[in-house]
Amino acid sequence: MNFMTDKNVLRVISLLFSILLSSATQAVEEYTFTAPPRGNEENEAKVYQPIANYLSKATGTKIVYKHSDNWLSYQDGMRKGAFDIVFDGPHFVSWRMANLKHVPLAKLAGNLAFVVAVRKDNMHIHGIKDLAGRTVCGLAPPNLATLTLYGQFPNPVRQPLVLEAESFEQAYKNMLEGKCTAAVMRDKMLEKLNKDKDSARVIFQSPGVPNQAFSVGPRLPTEARYKIAAALTSPDARKQLPQFFDRYSKDKDLISANDIEFRGLIVLLKDTWGF
Repeated sequence: MNFMTDKNVLRVISLLFSILLSSATQAVEEYTFTAPPRGNEENEAKVYQPIANYLSKATGTKIVYKHSDNWLSYQDGMRKGAFDIVFDGPHFVSWRMANLKHVPLAKLAGNLAFVVAVRKDNMHIHGIKDLAGRTVCGLAPPNLATLTLYGQFPNPVRQPLVLEAESFEQAYKNMLEGKCTAAVMRDKMLEKLNKDKDSARVIFQSPGVPNQAFSVGPRLPTEARYKIAAALTSPDARKQLPQFFDRYSKDKDLISANDIEFRGLIVLLKDTWGF
């Protein structure tokens, strides 16, 4: 009788262990996708939730989109390794490669380059170093344009003071209105805003760096990584993700990325809190 009781106890223990193991395995098979907080959750979900759905279908694995309310929560989640798939700037990709064993899989075509411009009639500023201690209109760090500006001033005491703008357009307008000495922005944005080249002149042009990219963390199996890379760079991605491509790349598909091109860009975050 006691023998039968012991057998029943063992069966119950075995069943409970199987359930726990199954639950743990199921939990690991759910992965989180995110991107920087550039708008409210409703609008951002329209762009990014379809990506989670698309990659879930491509991999046969549940992938959920996680919206961060602000940059602090986004950076905190990133540092803690809470995100398995991330789409953001090359400096963040480089940081995750070095600290979280992320691997870049796909990126937007083309490079990112930035310029610092002053009013054309400003004869006091001849080069980037002349901005030490002066005001520059730009997006709040850790925006890559602003970090690129800071990178030209190794001595923090000699850095310019960045007056935050909501957009590159606003930074440019504020500079022309004399609210700041210079403005930092994408090179292509300046070309658009200064078509006649009569309003502003460039005093600094950065070398190009890789464009925004998708990276994946170590929890994702190798097979899933291959499937994600293939899905993102497939021509079908444009059909399935119209909101994403309308925002980021109206005429070019995503292309493959490799870790070599992102190495070293982590240096741009050296003066950023938390990194």
